[in-house]
Amino acid sequence: MAKIKAAVIFGGVSQEHDLSLASAAEVIRSIPTDEYEVMAVGITRKGRWLYFPGDPDEIANGSWETNPDCTSAILSPDPLHRGIIIMENGDVSIRRLDVAFPVLQGKKGADGTIQGLLDMAGIPYVGSGLLSSASCMDKSHTHMVLDDYGIKTAPWKLITQRDLSNIEGKCREIVRVIDFPMAVKPANSGCSAGTGTAHDLKELIAAVKIAFSNDNKVVVEKYVSGRKLEVAVFGYDSPFASNVGEILSTDRIYDPTEVRKTSGNDLAIPADIPKDVSEFVRETAVKAFKAMGCKGIARVDFFLTDEGTLLLNKIGTAPGLRLNSVYPKLMSDMGMDMEELTSRLLEMAIENADKTY
Repeated sequence: MAKIKAAVIFGGVSQEHDLSLASAAEVIRSIPTDEYEVMAVGITRKGRWLYFPGDPDEIANGSWETNPDCTSAILSPDPLHRGIIIMENGDVSIRRLDVAFPVLQGKKGADGTIQGLLDMAGIPYVGSGLLSSASCMDKSHTHMVLDDYGIKTAPWKLITQRDLSNIEGKCREIVRVIDFPMAVKPANSGCSAGTGTAHDLKELIAAVKIAFSNDNKVVVEKYVSGRKLEVAVFGYDSPFASNVGEILSTDRIYDPTEVRKTSGNDLAIPADIPKDVSEFVRETAVKAFKAMGCKGIARVDFFLTDEGTLLLNKIGTAPGLRLNSVYPKLMSDMGMDMEELTSRLLEMAIENADKTY
């Protein structure tokens, strides 16, 4: 039987580039070679696409770009090609694909861009589609959808570019409806870049200006102090949630350049919470997954306040996939190791390729 041709797409221009490399190396190592013919396609920080025929260790340590066997590659949007166009020494060839596994985080990766390109190419792919990926990346869209479904989030307001001429006036409006302290975030960002905390009007205005340097929309939320709970959601038509985990280092700021050292190290499974609370967290995670139109895989982050209120913080449709990352650790706790996880994700992508939202 012919092997299934799968492409793992990694790297990218976002600040989560290193996270993508570390995750992609684990994904490639875990894909069963007796079933799949794996093609690695990397995107440099400057946005250049390269076919990489080397060892996953080179991806993990970041040296993959300097491999002399790398060649220019393009994901063709033409469904007639249904694959990657490789250009080497003036020769052009097409490597057809059965499925793709985008291991990309942040902008130009988890925001619907690669998903839209794969849709145009007619290539099945792992994870959520264009609309869901874009909506989960955009914090204002996430808030709006979850509000409509009755899923609690922190009180929030949106500031757009149209408000730039009167930022102080807009901030004063927000102060009238949200109490300090406030969390200020670029609407579209997968990491902490551009985020800040405001304790008065002056700090709020300054934080909004910084956030605008990272995106053209800014979300201002009531700052939430509480326990950080994590759930992995997996599946398509009947998604299920993992047991609830808890991030114990509540004061740690996420730094995408330090993922190899810190991500997942402070995760406790299961979280030390009552059974009824745990069940509610899991049910809410699946409800949110469905509401946002997610597919295959997502990490759902919650706050549990000191008053016992559960607030959904964010939904990540492209979670880190190192062995020590939160999502694989939660799935491993459910009895699904990395090899089974990647195999099932690829299988489901192919099986569900003809389904819509």
